[in-house]
This record gives sequence, structure tokens and C-alpha cells, in this order.
Amino acid sequence: MDNLFNFDFSVLVQQYFFPFVRVLALIMVAPITGEKEVPNRVKIALAVIITLLLPPADNYRAITVLSPLGIWIIIQQIIVGIVMGYTMQLAFMTLRIAGELIGMQMGLSMATFYDPIGGPATSVLSRLFNIIGLLIFLSLDGHLWLLYCLGQSFDIIPISTTLLNGNGYLTMIDSSALLFINGIMLALPIMTLLLIVNAALGILNRMTPQLSIFVVGYPATLLLGLVILSYLMPTIVPFSQYLFNLFFNKLVAILAELGH
Repeated sequence: MDNLFNFDFSVLVQQYFFPFVRVLALIMVAPITGEKEVPNRVKIALAVIITLLLPPADNYRAITVLSPLGIWIIIQQIIVGIVMGYTMQLAFMTLRIAGELIGMQMGLSMATFYDPIGGPATSVLSRLFNIIGLLIFLSLDGHLWLLYCLGQSFDIIPISTTLLNGNGYLTMIDSSALLFINGIMLALPIMTLLLIVNAALGILNRMTPQLSIFVVGYPATLLLGLVILSYLMPTIVPFSQYLFNLFFNKLVAILAELGH
């Protein structure tokens, strides 16, 4: 019974602290767990549980945590965790951008409220698309795939004093371009149709100046936008699957570049 509690706490910290930093950095930024509604104590507890389940490595146990090399390794682990979480957040940012563009064309840009994820002023459609994306992400076991990538990251980028390859950051910047490309692709059908409607209303206003375009235009664009949005909703599921697959592949590519 005495041997059960006979362990060196400093050795335990030395063994799991550096992986814990990477896991905690990922949880602080990753989808779902990175939301401000999740208490910090829950995030820390989740990071501790995941760290204890990971197989410990032996190549960094001799490094003291409170040393120049230890601080350098801590910074590297924070960078790796944030890069992984930010890459997966790009998929949800794509959905939020599409919601912002559609809401702006429909005249719903004024219907904003506080959103701890998207920012202090987020439109209703942007928040709706984000919630749908989160539900699809969970239904596709995206959180389990993210944990799998986290476990593999310790093999691709082992905990050491080696510098991270700068090509990984360039790959992440290139992945950020997909945020705007795919966001516009999702919102483009509604944006095009509403642009045609606005052009038609402009022509109608020139033909009949007595007709108040502000009285007719806003209800018409809002009603037509809602009708078109009802046809767009079934396409969000396959489009979200495409986004998650795309950014998971980008995440693997970024980790591979950072580890070289």
C-alpha cells in the first residue's frame, strides 16, 4: 500500500508537462472546447486527462522545465497546439463568412448580437451556420479525428529543442486563402440571385419613380433570400464534409512541414 503512493511528483511533472502544454494550447483554440462558454477549469482538466492517456516519450525527460531550454520547448509546444487548433477553426470561419455575406445581401446585417466565438457583433445567419457546422463536426466524429492528429503530432513533431521548419507557417498561410474562396463559393448562389433582384428593383424604380424602392425592396429581398436559403440548407452538410476533409488534409500537411 505504501508503494502505491510512493512516487516522485517532480518526475511526473517532468514526464508529462511538455505534452500537457501542447494539448492545452490545442484545447484553448480548437473548435467546441475553444469557446468562451467552456470554463477554464474544464479545459485544464480535459488537457490533463488527454495528456495522461498519451504514451510518454523519453527524449525530453532530462530537460528541466524552468530552464532556457525548457522555456524554449514550452514556446514550441504552444505554437504547435495553436497552429493545429487554428487550422481546424478555419473550416468554421468559412461557414461564418458565408453567413455574413448572405446576411448582408438579404439585409440582415443589422440583426447582430454578441457572439463569443465569431466576435462581439455577429449576424444571425453567421451564428446559425456556425452551430450547424459544429453539429456536423460532432456527427462526423471530427473531434476524434482531431485527437488522432494530436497523438500523431508527437511522432511527426517530437518534443525537442529543434527549430520548427518555416515552411509549415507558409503552408498555414496558404490554407487561410481557402477560407475566403470556399466562403464565397457557398454564398455565391444567393448573392448572385439577390444581386439580380436588386438590379431589377433598380430598373423598376427608374421606370416608376412613384414606387418607393425602400418600402418594396427590403421585404422582397428578405423574402426571396429566405426562400433561396431553404434550398441552400441541404447543401451545407456535404459542403461541411468537404471543408472538414480539406482542412484535416491541410493540418497533416502543416504538421509534416513543421516537422521537417
